[in-house]
Amino acid sequence: MTPHSPDQPPAAPLHPASPGQDPNQDREYWNRVAPEKNFTTPLPLELLQNRLAPQARILDYGCGYGRTLTLLEQSGFTQTLGLDFAPAMLQRGHRQHPHLRLAACAPGRVPLADQSVDAVLLLAVLTCIRHDRDQRSLLNELTRVLRPGGLLLVNDFLLAPDQRNQERYARFAKQFGTYGVFAISGGGVMRHHDPAWLDQLFSGLHPLVRKETPFTTMNGNSAQGVTLLLQRPRIPAQDQSP
Repeated sequence: MTPHSPDQPPAAPLHPASPGQDPNQDREYWNRVAPEKNFTTPLPLELLQNRLAPQARILDYGCGYGRTLTLLEQSGFTQTLGLDFAPAMLQRGHRQHPHLRLAACAPGRVPLADQSVDAVLLLAVLTCIRHDRDQRSLLNELTRVLRPGGLLLVNDFLLAPDQRNQERYARFAKQFGTYGVFAISGGGVMRHHDPAWLDQLFSGLHPLVRKETPFTTMNGNSAQGVTLLLQRPRIPAQDQSP
């Protein structure tokens, strides 16, 4: 599970940014807030420990400064890799956790070989991707590198029913084109998801666990969260009958 070096062919074509979403602008936001933001979305370790061996190959996509990878290592997992598109997040990770394997990637790209990992973590990453097609593109890449029978663990945010969130969903819907997408102070753009959209997005994977629970956001607010554990379908055995 080693990222391709810069002189190797890319693992997959680079998907163009959707209209109204500038990956460089998003990267600038995460680089700017890297020294001060602390991520708080929970990591349900028991879901992994019950299903994976300590030597399982685990990819944390959108790893930030390596908080989740540190928790995995402390729990006995020995083959982990973090990818992120914000250099300042990775620099913070290297300073705080110099032993971790952290690498840069382009938005929506996973520079790993097909079927090379046993599990992928996607923790509070979809909330940073405002367009449906970019979420689909990323999921295709993550599924590509996941072995048949491998696990995808997702934590993210759902549409919230409270007045504060409903008002900002409505206020920003015209600007961003998707209900649930909104801007936050400092220049970030986030998304809270309709559960029906997540069902559609992950329809090609086998659902194992689904749990809704309140999460605390990186800005200290309470939000409705969802944890999903999904499995890439196994390749069926070939029929050996004559």
